[in-house]
Amino acid sequence: MLAAPRRGVALANPSGEFAVYTSTNYSFEDHEATTVWEKLNLTSGDISTWTADSNISEVVFIGPTNTSILYINATNEEGDGGISLYTADALNLASASLVASLPAPFSGLKAVATETGDIHFLVYAQAYPNGTAYNADLAETPASTARIYTDIYVRHWDTYLTPQRNAVFGGVLTRGNATISRYTSSSAGYSLLGGLTNYVTGKCNATCAESPVPPFGASGDYDISPDGSQVVYLTKNIDLPLANFTSSQIYWAPFRGSVNDSIPINPVGATPGAEGASASPTFSKDGSKIAYFQMNGIYYESDRNIIYVANADPANLNITSVAGDWDRSPDVLVWSNDGNFLYVAAPDLGRERVFPIPVNAAADYKPANITDEGVPAGMQVLANNQILVSDSKIWSSRDIYTVSSDGEVTNIYLQANLVDQALSGLGPQDVSEFYFSSNSTETDLQSWIIYPANFSEEKTYPLAFLVHGGPQGGFYNSWSTRWNYKVWADQGYVVIAPNPTASSGWGQNLTDAVSAHWGDYPYWDLVYAWDFVNATLPYVDTTRGIAAGASFGGYMMNWFQGHPLGRRFNALVTHDGVTNTLADYATEELWFINHDQGGIFTSPNETSTYYRWNPILYYENWATPHFVVHNDLDYRLPVSEGLMLFNMLQVKGVPSKFLNFPDENHWVLQQENSLVWHAEIYKWINYYSGLSEADSPF
Repeated sequence: MLAAPRRGVALANPSGEFAVYTSTNYSFEDHEATTVWEKLNLTSGDISTWTADSNISEVVFIGPTNTSILYINATNEEGDGGISLYTADALNLASASLVASLPAPFSGLKAVATETGDIHFLVYAQAYPNGTAYNADLAETPASTARIYTDIYVRHWDTYLTPQRNAVFGGVLTRGNATISRYTSSSAGYSLLGGLTNYVTGKCNATCAESPVPPFGASGDYDISPDGSQVVYLTKNIDLPLANFTSSQIYWAPFRGSVNDSIPINPVGATPGAEGASASPTFSKDGSKIAYFQMNGIYYESDRNIIYVANADPANLNITSVAGDWDRSPDVLVWSNDGNFLYVAAPDLGRERVFPIPVNAAADYKPANITDEGVPAGMQVLANNQILVSDSKIWSSRDIYTVSSDGEVTNIYLQANLVDQALSGLGPQDVSEFYFSSNSTETDLQSWIIYPANFSEEKTYPLAFLVHGGPQGGFYNSWSTRWNYKVWADQGYVVIAPNPTASSGWGQNLTDAVSAHWGDYPYWDLVYAWDFVNATLPYVDTTRGIAAGASFGGYMMNWFQGHPLGRRFNALVTHDGVTNTLADYATEELWFINHDQGGIFTSPNETSTYYRWNPILYYENWATPHFVVHNDLDYRLPVSEGLMLFNMLQVKGVPSKFLNFPDENHWVLQQENSLVWHAEIYKWINYYSGLSEADSPF
C-alpha cells in the first residue's frame, strides 16, 4: 500500500480532449520517490506517460491553442532555490521555452489569457515584511537562533511563526516590445513584463494579512478573473488575534493594483451572521460573480459552510446566500460553464458527494447528489458540460470518471484497484455499513465494516475498533495512506469504524453536539456501537478486540483506558492524543479548545469541562496494554502529552510502548517512517489479539 502509485487530480485541457495528472511511486529498495506525469485520452480512455520530468511541478493550460501550457519547473538555472516558468505545447514538450527564472520557490500557479494575448498569472510564496519574496536559500543566517514573541500564536501545526508570511504575487507575460524583466529569458516567445506585484503583505491591524492561510492553504485560497483584471484572496481577519478566532475574509484587488487597493468583500457585519472562516473564493466563468464559503461562528472551525455569491464589483457586491438552510457543509466548489449552477462537494452519510445547486437557489432548496460513493480530491467542468471527477474510495486510491449534471456516469477512465498490483482484489465487496442507536442522540449513527481478505461469515475474526479524529470530522468512504481501514483488516481483523456524535455529514446538530461533551456523548455512542457489534455480528470476536485512534481518537483511547469500555479491549493504541485536558492551552489553536471545551480556561474546578473530561482523573483504573505514538513536530498536541501518557502507564506497570518521530507532525507522512509506524503498531495489536504467535509484543 505504501509503495503503490499515488496519483494527483486529473487536469483536462480546454477542449476536453485529454487530461494530465501526476503519479508518484516510492521504492523501499532505493529509498526514494519517483514522479511521472500521465496523459489520459478522454475520448478513448487510453493512459500513457506524458513526461517523466519530475521537475515539472505544476501545469496550466493557457495560450493560443487548446494544447498550449504554462508550467512551473521546480528549479532554475541559477540553482538558487527559485523556480522557472516555461511555455510549451502539451503534445510536444520538446518545444518548451524558458519564459522566466524567479528567485524564490513560488508555487500555486494560476493563469488566464487577456484580450491582448498577454498572460496574467498568480503564484504565491513567503514574503518579507517589506513585500519582497523570501528565499531560504538566499537568506542570511542569523548569529543567534533566539525567537522572541509578544503575542500568542507563537507556532502553528509544525512551524514556529516568523516575520515571513505567505503572499499572493501577480505577473504579466507579454509578447509585446515592452520593457523586459531581468528575470526573463530573451529567447522565449513570452517575456515577463516588469516585476511581480504583491497583493497581500502590509495589510495589517491586530495582525497582518497572509494568503494562502497556513498550514493547509494553497492555490484554492485565491483566484484570478477570466479576463485577468481582478484578483481575490483569502486571509485571516486582520482585526482579530490569530490564536483566538477562526474569522477570515475574502479580499478583492484589481490585478493592476497593489496591496493598497485590496479591500474585503465580506468583512464582519457585511452579511448578517457571517463572521467565521471563509474559503474557496472562485470567479464564475464569465468573471461577473465570485462564489465562496463562509461559516457563522467566529471561533468555531467546524461550523457549517454556507455558500455565498457576490458580484465581482466592489461597488455593488450584492452578496446572497445559496441554499442557505441546507444542512450540509460543502468544502469544494466549481462553477458550471454557463454560470447558472455551482457544483459543490459535501460530506453526506459517510461519503463526500457532489451536488449541483442553482446560483439563485432559495434558502429551503434541497440539493440532490449526482455522485454516490467516494470522496472527491478534485473536479472540473469540461467543455461538454460533463464533470471530470478524481476521487478515492476505501478500496481504490484513485478513480477518474465523468458524470453528467443529472448524475449519469458517462465514462470510467481509471480505477486504481483494477490496475495497481498492490491494490489487486480490492473492491466494494470489502466494505459494508450499519446504523445503530445510542442514548446520546435521536439520530441513528453509522459505522463502516471493513472485512479481511478471504472473509467468511462462517469464521470469526478479532475486532479492530477505530475512532476518528477531529472530533468534528468522520470516517468516510475514502482512501488513506495513514489510517487505511483495509490494511488494518488484512492483518486478520474485522474493522469497525463508527461515526459517533461530532461526525460530519448527518446534519450540523450532530457535529455541534460534541462541544463541552468530549467524555460523554461520543463515548456512549462508541459503547453502543460495540454493543451492537457484539450482539449482531457473530463473525466478530470481541473477546480478542483492540481499539485505536488518532488525535481526538487518541484522546478517546485515553478515556477508554479509565472507563469500562477500555476493559473490553485487549490493547489500545493512542496516536497524538490528549492525555491531560488541564494542559489544553499548550496548543496553538485556542479557538478550537475554547469552543470544544465550552469556554475559555478558568479555574480547574469540578464544574469545568477542562477538569471533568480529563483522562488522568481515572488513572487508578488504567490496566489495558497501551501503545503510544507522539511526534515532536506536533504543535497542535505537544509531544509532552504522549510522554506523560507513557510515563504514567509505565509507573503504574501497564504494558506499554512509546514510538516517536522527531521529524513528523500530527501525521506520519514519510514512507519510511510510515512503514515503521505500521510494523510497530501491528506487532503490538496482533500479539494481544492472538493473531501473532510472537512471544512478546516488544
